[in-house]
Amino acid sequence: MEMLFNIGIIFVLGSIVGWISPRLGVPRVVGYLLLGLIIGPQLLGIVSAHFVEHSHLIIDISLSIIAVLVGATLKFSFLDEHKKEVIYITLYQAIGTFVVVAVGFVMLGAVFPFETAQVLLIALLLAGIATATAPATPLAIVHELRAKGTFTSTFLAIVALDDVISLMMFTFALTIGTSLVASEVFEWINILHAIVILLLSSLLGTIAGLVNTLLEKVFVNSKMMETIATLGLVFLVYSMSEFYGLEPLLSAMVMGIVMVNTSEDFDLIQDEIDKHLANIIFMLFFILSAMYLNLEALVTIPVIIVLYTLLRLVGKVLGSYLGAVVSGSSKTIKKYMGIALFPQAGVAIGLALSIQNHPQLDSIAPIILNIIIATTFIHEMLGPFMTKYALQKSGECDDNVAKKSTIKQKRRFSD
Repeated sequence: MEMLFNIGIIFVLGSIVGWISPRLGVPRVVGYLLLGLIIGPQLLGIVSAHFVEHSHLIIDISLSIIAVLVGATLKFSFLDEHKKEVIYITLYQAIGTFVVVAVGFVMLGAVFPFETAQVLLIALLLAGIATATAPATPLAIVHELRAKGTFTSTFLAIVALDDVISLMMFTFALTIGTSLVASEVFEWINILHAIVILLLSSLLGTIAGLVNTLLEKVFVNSKMMETIATLGLVFLVYSMSEFYGLEPLLSAMVMGIVMVNTSEDFDLIQDEIDKHLANIIFMLFFILSAMYLNLEALVTIPVIIVLYTLLRLVGKVLGSYLGAVVSGSSKTIKKYMGIALFPQAGVAIGLALSIQNHPQLDSIAPIILNIIIATTFIHEMLGPFMTKYALQKSGECDDNVAKKSTIKQKRRFSD
């Protein structure tokens, strides 16, 4: 009874916020996060702490679908035109961001009231999460400005590939970091363990994606049943990956990649999900995510929040520049690609939420989540401006559309 009542409250208030946010010039994701914070147990308490504590099923369902949709943005045919630039820039900016954030937090470890090993773990986890880029905001801005050209196509391909790389790096960071905390000694077996997890997670997602493609032939005359079967496979993959100690988000994302590249009509299933399910999932996910935010803890870490945001931006800009230099990219790509990759939201929050029940991270996981949710406000408020600025500087925008674009239009889309 209480569960259903709280979901009803979230649906009604969430729909109102989702409608009014664009009209106030606020991104929907920010509106949802603010709503979750206000009605959650930290402030008004309209939604009880008991509900939040037992909302893991809703979070898992949301994360599984979000991961598949993110993976489905990576079409290999889309990479063909600028394959060299895309691969080099994606790898360099991901590695650059990881290194800058990790080194930055290790050097400033005194900020954390933890032992050296725990500081290293926090630095590794934040670095892994920092590499992720929100795919929805860049896609929305490109669509709005009708941007088209080398910079734009390279940018969209990097965004699609970036979250796959991010999940892999996060899995490495989590596996190696927790092993170090447990043994306080670096062992090569930890690297091997991380590689095995990545391979098995990817294999599970690949098998599920191929099975789904085969099911298309069974449901050839019933797109609705095919969509239902796809969702069932998504939930199976996510739960099996979690049960066997693999990386559920990576498995689901790989499944999305395989489906979009092997299926002849997976776009139709995406449309079904986008029209009838995606908005509900994103709304639930962001509202519930904000309810995990600890305001008391948040007050004690403002320096860390600013530090994470600045280090991440430096890593993105520096890494993108180096990747562009190595791949022989244009001057425009060198100067503006890193700025365009600033937005961050859903995948980052998903990674932070995925470690909340990790047995070795009881004292660290809430801090990570607070930092990521707090910085999401910053990334989603400033991100659309920075992405638009980079695209306009590339000279690939429709000038008339760019001039008419308003803040309200830019922030209409949520991650």
